[in-house]
Amino acid sequence: MTRKDKWGNPVSHGSTDAVARLERATELLACYQADPVAELDTAIAEHPDLVMAHAIRGGIMATTSDKAFDGELAKDLQAAEALARQANDRERGHIAALKAWHGGDYEKATELWGRIAMAYPRDLAAVQFAHLGDFYLGYSAMLRDRIARVLPHWDASVPGRGYVLSMHAFGLEETGDYAHAEETGRAAIALNGKDGWGVHAVAHVLEMQGRAAEGAAFLGDSAEVWAPNSLFSFHNFWHQALFHLDGGDTKAALKLFDEKISAGNFGQALELVDGSALLWRLSVLGHDVGHRWKDQADKWETRIEDRYYAFNDMHAMMAFVGADRPASRKALLASVEKAATASQGTNAMMTREVGLPAVKGIEAFGRGDYRAALDLMLPLRGKASRFGGSHAQRDVFSWTLTEAAIRAGDRALAETLAAERLALKPDSPLNRAWRARAEAVAAPKAA
Repeated sequence: MTRKDKWGNPVSHGSTDAVARLERATELLACYQADPVAELDTAIAEHPDLVMAHAIRGGIMATTSDKAFDGELAKDLQAAEALARQANDRERGHIAALKAWHGGDYEKATELWGRIAMAYPRDLAAVQFAHLGDFYLGYSAMLRDRIARVLPHWDASVPGRGYVLSMHAFGLEETGDYAHAEETGRAAIALNGKDGWGVHAVAHVLEMQGRAAEGAAFLGDSAEVWAPNSLFSFHNFWHQALFHLDGGDTKAALKLFDEKISAGNFGQALELVDGSALLWRLSVLGHDVGHRWKDQADKWETRIEDRYYAFNDMHAMMAFVGADRPASRKALLASVEKAATASQGTNAMMTREVGLPAVKGIEAFGRGDYRAALDLMLPLRGKASRFGGSHAQRDVFSWTLTEAAIRAGDRALAETLAAERLALKPDSPLNRAWRARAEAVAAPKAA
């Protein structure tokens, strides 16, 4: 017996309770609230033949961008495939997407989820997984356009409309439409203040526009609503730490690292990326972050041989530089070089195009070879999106290069990079300080 969920999507299972659990898990996931996996596990325990429970659980494991969850993804895929004969077309589409991701073809998986969303525009899980895939692939325009495709089907009468607005807001921000992005993101938050992705989209707008004081206040004032039980709070607090850092308040940034960003001590890749990204920015500016690099490096060392997502590898190298672990740096370089030689898989492309030179550039910066860091990383600026992340996350390239140019004594390049940053954020105290330091670099002596 086929039923439909509250969004009108067909479910090849006759149990009303099973469908209700799918709906609950889907909304928890869309809101980034705990715990969609627990809800799905209960559904599977009660209804082991519930295909979509296995498919959504697998999608969650895939979009952690962490090989540590690959075993769970494989288990979910195997269970879903065993039920494929009784599945409907929508469910088989989800299974195909999982199979592609598990096989290393992140581009194909993202497109398959996107195709499901086109056929079933109220399939919130498919929309979200495609959106996350576009994020990991650095497909800025698709972050916007893939959501625009389904928006007409999510009017005010449809439950969960705010989640789709949140995704659209983030896509608008990543494509530079900041006014529309902020308006849309705030509209989503007005529908549900717990919507972590909506908060995230507005935080990105404030970051890109250099509204640091406003951004810190926005996140701090609203945290009591969105942070409790949030699976995403560490990342929004990372944004708040960036706002504090831009204003020169390193103490507040480190406090957030200790109490909010790494406090869960879970150590999944997404959390480790944020931890490394914040500590690296602080360290590049010359701030002593104390013992904090050790924990980061310990956890990244278990992932040296993953060769799963090049974006992660760059942040692992930051930790190995920060913790002064030459052996780990050497091992990671060898692993990333091996990843670049793979004959297929999305990560192989990412590693060849951006990941390997980025990892080498961070390592060169760490050993004080700033000229090598510049030579390796400067050409990546225009194509860094090819290994995923957001504009705010990839700003680490500009951040590192500006400091490298100053330390290398290259006044012309340092002034150029500082000018770039100031053109985007003219009121940033951090950018103004970089300009002053760039102008203080000794001019080359005449021959």
